Amino acid sequence: MTETPTQGRGPPDPHLIRRLLAALGVSCNPDQLARAHHGTVCGTEPQDIVPWLRTVLVAAEVRELALTLLPWQRFDPARLPALIQRDGAWLLAEATDARLVRLSGIDGEPETIPVSDLDGADVLWIRPPRGTTGSAGATGNLASRLVWSELFAERGWLWQIIIATCLVNLIGVSTSLFAMQVYDRVVPTMAYATLTTLVAAMAIVVLLDWMLKSVRARILDSLACAVDQRLSEKVFEHLLHVQLDTQPRSLGTLAAQVGSLDLIRQFFSASVVFALVDLPFALMFLVFIAVIGGAVAWVYVLLLPAALVLGLVCQWRLRTLLHEQLSRANERQGVLVDTIRGAESIRASNAGWRFAREWQDLTTSINRYGIQQRAISSLSTITTSSFSTMAYVGAVVVGVWQIEAGLLTMGGLIACSILGGRIIAPVAQSVQYLVQWQRVRQGLEMVHQVLAIAPERRPEQQLLVPTRPAQTVQLESIRFGYPDSPVRQLDIETLTLTAGDRVLLVGPVGAGKSTLLKVMAGLYRPGEGRVRLGDADLWETDPMVVGTQIGYLPQSVQLFRGTLRSNLSLTGTAGDDRILAISRELGIDAIAASDPLGMDLTISEGGEGLSGGQRQLVALARVIINGPRIWLLDEPTASLDRDAEQRVWRTLESELRPEDILVVSTHRPLPASALISRVLVMQQGRVVRDGSPEELIPQLVRGPGNPRSSQGGRADVV
Repeated sequence: MTETPTQGRGPPDPHLIRRLLAALGVSCNPDQLARAHHGTVCGTEPQDIVPWLRTVLVAAEVRELALTLLPWQRFDPARLPALIQRDGAWLLAEATDARLVRLSGIDGEPETIPVSDLDGADVLWIRPPRGTTGSAGATGNLASRLVWSELFAERGWLWQIIIATCLVNLIGVSTSLFAMQVYDRVVPTMAYATLTTLVAAMAIVVLLDWMLKSVRARILDSLACAVDQRLSEKVFEHLLHVQLDTQPRSLGTLAAQVGSLDLIRQFFSASVVFALVDLPFALMFLVFIAVIGGAVAWVYVLLLPAALVLGLVCQWRLRTLLHEQLSRANERQGVLVDTIRGAESIRASNAGWRFAREWQDLTTSINRYGIQQRAISSLSTITTSSFSTMAYVGAVVVGVWQIEAGLLTMGGLIACSILGGRIIAPVAQSVQYLVQWQRVRQGLEMVHQVLAIAPERRPEQQLLVPTRPAQTVQLESIRFGYPDSPVRQLDIETLTLTAGDRVLLVGPVGAGKSTLLKVMAGLYRPGEGRVRLGDADLWETDPMVVGTQIGYLPQSVQLFRGTLRSNLSLTGTAGDDRILAISRELGIDAIAASDPLGMDLTISEGGEGLSGGQRQLVALARVIINGPRIWLLDEPTASLDRDAEQRVWRTLESELRPEDILVVSTHRPLPASALISRVLVMQQGRVVRDGSPEELIPQLVRGPGNPRSSQGGRADVV
């Protein structure tokens, strides 16, 4: 029976609440908190401390905090600080190390006690707001660092681009010089020979310009493709090796984060790079205008900073809008994934209206941010266009004064106008690209969130590669809790499994059985303690070695797009004889026989096209075909009928070698009793009983509230 925390012994003092908020990095006005505390209590004791404190915090204008109350036995001390109610008094608890906790009351006098002395206490925990903890910001944006490292892995392209860009922009001056010579020399004298020479020279210049731009574009396109491929490979490789207990719970969010690579690729493969590269040469053209037109250059000197300031202001205003828009887009992606995966449940529950309304609300929010974003983009486009017109008019006006003063010719004025376009055009484009950069920046941030997920092994770690199969599995002082959760899912002091053990893992729902199997399989990393695979620490052993020795069947099986055969042998190393033999023993051959394609039967994403029981058989066959030394099976027969269940246990009995270790979690112990030599009973993340099946299975079957205890063969554990 789950222990529930006691409530209603009086609220914590506002001074303690303020100290807890300060420890969590949450700002709070002391006077507002004191008034909210006094006004909410009003001389009556709250019946439920969690909603009471939430009301107090909201009244004190402290929002977006999650609260929970739970017994110390189920609390993960790694989530301290928190408020603890001990002997009727509220205290602030802060961690000193894994075994000691520092307690302080209203007077602030600290007292350090062992963790074990807090059994029976209640914990009031507040989840700190996101962004106040963590070290992601200390190392900068990992995605940006990865992009730049890949871009400059080979620096030869950089010099080629620089040389080509310099030549292209120098050639660009020739157009203005051509116009100046024509108007100043050819037109007054009608010197057609000079005109022919100038046209021939310009033909050579145009051809050279075309060649240089083509080469530059090909270099950059090839570079963008190569960087995109290497970047995608590294991100996907990282995603394959992240700690599963630390990755985002929302598949839609995770998929959107990885999909942000497209934004980065489009940015570096588009003409935006050319515009940004050409932007510094605007200063060179400004110098040419000053040499040719003198005071005409001041027109562009005044308008150039104004255009740049416009771009920076628009970028600053768009930063928040794009962040919110992408956040809503991620949420909508999550709703889409949930709707597709749960279409049957949604229709069966007639809950489509709820998801449709959520989709519409998110779409409306995205469109609202999009309208604001497009308004700012349009404003910058129209304004920069106006700047271009103003620059041309101003240059002409100043040029007329210069001509009147004899400081400029008509050809020089036209040349200045042409060069002015080479200044305003890249500046106007750069304003737009600065706006686009905000999208890329958000994409880099989203990819960074993926790269910031801790990998299962440290990149620099020297992994062990034992050659002898493990004869034991040992758990020593294991403590595990999910990120951002105060609940300790596992609390196991010691547990040893030896070669030949056949272990049945039982307990109520939420007892920690599945979590224990995932920790033993190396999928979840414990916050404390060690898992030994033989003599080696599991997390210091090469994953390839772990994968060959451990076979894990999850409670929720997953099949993949492909064929029946490819799903039976994911690694592709099993022979056809082995696949056919196991398929026959488990009855999977009947699935193949029911379709003309046989073993080439098409399987869609998630195993669509097969029933739940068929999927479970295929996933179990996948484990058996690999022939591990340590078998970890989580509810292997939950979706099977009686005949299929009996085939599973017979197959396991025949496939298990004498030295293999089997750990199976099930709520139906009787069918497995003939195979089992040891029973572990779990409650609240702890192993509370460890004994023989002859001793424990009859007690489990006769448990209170079990209506099938007398039917034999299908009794469920309560």
